[in-house]
Amino acid sequence: MIYDVIIIGAGCVGAMTARLLSSKRCKVAVVEAAADVATGATAANSAIVHAGYDAKPGTLKARLNVRGNHLMKQLCRQLGVELKEVGSHVIGFSEDDRKTLEELYQRGLANGVPGMRIIDGEELHRMEPNVSPEATCSLWAPSAAITCPYGITIAAAENAATNGVDFYLNFKVIDSSAAGGIRYITNGETTLSARYIINCAGVHSAEVAEILGEHDFPVNIIPRRGEYYILDKASSGIANSTLFVCPSDRGKGILVSPTVHGNVIVGPNAYPIEDPDDKSVTSEGLAEIAQGAKKIIPKIDIRAAITSFAGVRPTPNIYDFYIRRSEQLDGVIHAVGVESPGFAASPAVAEYILELLEESGFDPDDRDDYIPTRRTDGNPVQFNMMTEEQKAEACRRDPAYGKIICRCETVTEGDIIDAIEAPIPSVTIDMVKRRLRAGMGRCQGGFCSPRVAALIAEKTGTTLDRVTKFGGGSWLVRKRGADHE
Repeated sequence: MIYDVIIIGAGCVGAMTARLLSSKRCKVAVVEAAADVATGATAANSAIVHAGYDAKPGTLKARLNVRGNHLMKQLCRQLGVELKEVGSHVIGFSEDDRKTLEELYQRGLANGVPGMRIIDGEELHRMEPNVSPEATCSLWAPSAAITCPYGITIAAAENAATNGVDFYLNFKVIDSSAAGGIRYITNGETTLSARYIINCAGVHSAEVAEILGEHDFPVNIIPRRGEYYILDKASSGIANSTLFVCPSDRGKGILVSPTVHGNVIVGPNAYPIEDPDDKSVTSEGLAEIAQGAKKIIPKIDIRAAITSFAGVRPTPNIYDFYIRRSEQLDGVIHAVGVESPGFAASPAVAEYILELLEESGFDPDDRDDYIPTRRTDGNPVQFNMMTEEQKAEACRRDPAYGKIICRCETVTEGDIIDAIEAPIPSVTIDMVKRRLRAGMGRCQGGFCSPRVAALIAEKTGTTLDRVTKFGGGSWLVRKRGADHE
């Protein structure tokens, strides 16, 4: 079979593009090198739906961020993913900072960001009582929001799969060729073909471009690592909105923000690295973000951290997204260097990619049988999001919903079975974790992981020693004498 479009990379941009294309009469596939969607920069960012005042007017970042902010809110409603419009403050501590806020305000006006105001310290402290008393002003942007970045990406991918998009996980592209207007890609075992290829490979996008045959790629992608803390839900309320300091040439800086799940996120720092897959966390880095958080909220208790992590963002050397038709290869579109605010912009990036496909001659009709939602019965996807009446009905329908597996996050056996049997089946512990938060609570999976693994083994017809944490050789248990090579 020849696909109309193959998307390389299943982060937020790839998943949003797949979902948009699934509303058209065309055949689409997504290939992803990892064992799941949303495992790269999408899984490890600040979870902020940025308002859009930071990007320079006239750039793709500016245009797509503001449009994406609007679309993301619609998308979360359609797909049943929680989003909170908490707004954001960029906090100033000096007259120089206030000048920076004025510049950001003017950018925001030019970009079309609604409702912004520069407020004084008194109003800031009424809105955010825990902010440092040394703060003198802030740029308030009420359209900023928070959601779960991997949650909405998984939802978009599953919705695309429901509408007929094929997902090939553990598919690392190692070679390609072209003939007769058709482009072929392979992972060494399976070869796929399509009329159009979209490169959404994140930090590996320049490498993928070279494999596709585009030499002397015009953009240099610099991997930049950022480290984070997640604080226990007992810290909830220390920040009512997302709190930034004035940005620098290294990015938006260290922030303190609530999460949609009731935790508090702190970070990131930003350092260029050589290995794009290096997600290590350092004691020096964590100390840096703790210090940065205390500048914003002096009384924040970093001892309340329940986990730390790092993500690697694809920083381009052109200070803008690079989303263009290939200059060398017919039928190839690059959507690369989509760093912050790339998550917020991703639904609009998908629209822009569709525009580029149409410019290339690809113009499929809309489908009349497209399903835009994840569930057709109107109920939430997860037990802990249901009303009491919906919970009671779910338990009557299937007693598995009455069995709590993850006590920290109230995840039931029924939820886990649903995830295992979803359009993109959850066959690793981390796949279940990203979809349901089983293992993301205070005990970090200490109690629920064995039962999650047992359910995966039972429902997929395998043995416990074959269940992995995140694919590859990440087995949870080892059977005596078993060959895991």
